[in-house]
Amino acid sequence: MKKLLIAAVALMATATACAATRDHQAAPFLKPGDKIAVISPGSTPGATNLDKGVEVLRQWGFNPVKGQHVTDAYHLWAGKKEDRKADLLWALRDPSIKAIMCSRGGYGSSQLLYEIPLDTIKKYNKWIIGYSDITALHSAEVRAGHMSIHGNMCGHLGETGGTDSLSQVMHDLLLGKIPSYKVKGHPYNNPGKARGILIGGNMSVFVNISGSKDYDFLDRDYIANRDVILFFEDVGENISRVSSMLYQLKLKGTLDHVKGIIVGHFTDYEPSKGYADMYEMLHEFLQQYNIPVCYDFPTSHDESLNYPLIEGCPVELNVSKSEVKLKFKL
Repeated sequence: MKKLLIAAVALMATATACAATRDHQAAPFLKPGDKIAVISPGSTPGATNLDKGVEVLRQWGFNPVKGQHVTDAYHLWAGKKEDRKADLLWALRDPSIKAIMCSRGGYGSSQLLYEIPLDTIKKYNKWIIGYSDITALHSAEVRAGHMSIHGNMCGHLGETGGTDSLSQVMHDLLLGKIPSYKVKGHPYNNPGKARGILIGGNMSVFVNISGSKDYDFLDRDYIANRDVILFFEDVGENISRVSSMLYQLKLKGTLDHVKGIIVGHFTDYEPSKGYADMYEMLHEFLQQYNIPVCYDFPTSHDESLNYPLIEGCPVELNVSKSEVKLKFKL
């Protein structure tokens, strides 16, 4: 595992108060004893790791409560769309629940967006935690004016027992200790500094919901008047498919409004004739933009290299050939 260099700053006031003048508001951070709902907006988790992850949350001092349909199975999904929607709405509407941790990603979260009006999401500002397919919910949260947490989920806590360094960062973040990251540079890095709100996640998920008027956090009109730092990663997508997604973003005009790019890890893809790896193709494409770009940042489907990132939060990105610094300005 890469060395994890993190500086954590404890927030003395509630996040809502700190963010009152910003586009996006953070939900209040948690306290010991607070309830965390565990739900499955996408695919079905393994029951054993789920229960172990719930126990980790309990050991951390929280009060985890499982959604009624968290382990249901219906084709590719954790239950029918109506049942997954019911669990999400329950977790949002119940005032005693202070955060929502997804069990896993998989498939299906975007189905729920078209069932829940954005105005409903705006009413309930709670931390939603997850990655991969959960990128769809992060996109909706950002469009609702909220922040959310892109990071490992309940299943990972069950696998590791919550003792790994990234789980500890997640624990501290939920309690209001904001991390800053410094990681090793990459030869392809395009140096520079940029500031903006951090958005992104699984590339194929946010490209698939691209064009949604209410839920697309990369809608050209939405980001035209905002400074945005974009991050992305993916799993199982070959080089030609990722290239096509880049051109889709280019044709939309999205990339013309991005102030900096964080390229995460691309895993489980087939090699492509003419390219040494995915980074070579990405570098060839992205060098046309005169903005800071870093490569090999630890956001990934490899959960040992998936740093918790606050979506919708103002950040400062400092890229050089030797190192990359990412600081959250909450």
